[in-house]
Amino acid sequence: MEHHLIWNFSEDIQDIPLPKKFTFPFNYRPHALVKLAAQQLQENLSERDFGHNFGFEPSSADGAIGKMFGVLVVKKQDDSLGFIAAFSGKLADENHHDGFVPPVFDILTQEGYFRAGERAIKAINHQIEALEKHPEYQSVKKQLQQLKEQAEAEIQHTKRQQKKDKELRKQQRLQAESLAAEEQKAVVQRLDSESAQAHYRLKDLKRQWRNRLEAAEAECLRWQQEIQTLKQERKNKSAQLQQRMFTDYTFRNAQGEERSLLSIFQERGQDSPPSGAGECAAPKLLQFAYLNQLKPIAMGEFWWGASPPAEIRSHKNFYPACRSKCEPILGHMLQGLAVEDNPMLRNPGEGLHLEIVYEDEAIVLVNKPTQLLSVPGKNIYDSVLTRLEGMYPQATGPLLVHRLDMSTSGLLLAAKKKEYHQHLQQQFVQRTVSKRYEALLDGILLENQGSIHLPLRVDLDNRPRQLVCYEYGKQALTRWEKVRESEGKTLVHLYPHTGRTHQLRVHCAHQQGLATPIVGDDLYGTRTDRLYLHAAYLKFVHPVTGEEVTFEVGSGF
Repeated sequence: MEHHLIWNFSEDIQDIPLPKKFTFPFNYRPHALVKLAAQQLQENLSERDFGHNFGFEPSSADGAIGKMFGVLVVKKQDDSLGFIAAFSGKLADENHHDGFVPPVFDILTQEGYFRAGERAIKAINHQIEALEKHPEYQSVKKQLQQLKEQAEAEIQHTKRQQKKDKELRKQQRLQAESLAAEEQKAVVQRLDSESAQAHYRLKDLKRQWRNRLEAAEAECLRWQQEIQTLKQERKNKSAQLQQRMFTDYTFRNAQGEERSLLSIFQERGQDSPPSGAGECAAPKLLQFAYLNQLKPIAMGEFWWGASPPAEIRSHKNFYPACRSKCEPILGHMLQGLAVEDNPMLRNPGEGLHLEIVYEDEAIVLVNKPTQLLSVPGKNIYDSVLTRLEGMYPQATGPLLVHRLDMSTSGLLLAAKKKEYHQHLQQQFVQRTVSKRYEALLDGILLENQGSIHLPLRVDLDNRPRQLVCYEYGKQALTRWEKVRESEGKTLVHLYPHTGRTHQLRVHCAHQQGLATPIVGDDLYGTRTDRLYLHAAYLKFVHPVTGEEVTFEVGSGF
């Protein structure tokens, strides 16, 4: 066992009870032992220089990137507790640093087949580059291009001249109409002969150039085929190397069973794992524990350093394991451990009251409590929609006109008939509905009002999280104004012009937005008792009366 990689707690932990089950890594509150381990690791990180730009200094903002670190509390063979630490991916382009567990599969080992394969591929790259830059090949390509340009110029010049000659022959034919029959016949025959000769001259010219070009293209093709053969060899070697790595990249679980990275993802219907799969902190920690007879007790991952430009990562905040890369791997690695239940399978809205704010023959307006779904989820049926369907069995159409996130409370509009629903939804589509949200932000804002323009798209690796993406994101606009400040918090009014998923949460938390997350935001900030975001105000045109109506229910924040 590599004892130097097992950290001892620097504080007394005797009075801290152990968790009954191991951490569910995709939705958790860090255990007290995990918090102590993370704090101890963070103190160590503050004192070390890894040669990596975490972005702590303003002058080092360019090229700065934070890093995800993880801690795993373990029980040693003598029943004493300690913890192990890991970082996701590489750190300063290295897999090994003192105090951190090694990767599951070290592709950077100099004597390993991966490095040897990389060197072979790099040698092919040099061959390709040498051929592409070879003076003779460059000369052949240049000559071919010049010939193409000369051919095009000469053929076009001949066509233009023949067009002028054709127009001249046309005039001569008209003039010949005044001549005697025999003279006219002779002129026409001469002009026809000139026309035929011109046709064959152009045809011969094209054939001559085609022959010259084919000879030049054949010479150029000889070089290109040699380059293409090398590129195909490179592709095959790369695929073989990757396939071998995915097969040799094995993960153990608590039952001692091992599976390859490839088989884990193929079981999910994926031909190959996504890039970086298996390099996150959580798989590294569990693998080291299993291989060294350490019993996993609790785990957590935190961010250290500057946030990536597109994402929202806060320094020292805990985050769940990623879904796309880690969920299949951890699904195997956690087998044999007693793991906490997935909280996403529990109905958080159970027992919550759904308040009816207003009702008439056409519409119903409810005050949705936080944690109640707007519509049924993948695993949870209880929602505002299903409750309304039970309350109004004679209603026609989809009922709900719009939605709120599960964590967001506030006004939600429903229509009792299909035609009313269409009328109201069209107002939302045309953005004529006035909406105001109240949000309590975890910090103080320097400005009093403003607008946020940040395009958003889903984070494919961590649904339902959203990313700021200027290339593929949908435009999102939010206007905001400060209401008051108190005890380090700021109450703001938010006016969304668009309705993108998590728009208000991202616009508040992102460094290019307000850089101040909403209190209780478990995705983009820090989890508390609830998300302090409330849909407080709605103004729209009533589908029956045609009059503007206004509704307001304060948050009480």
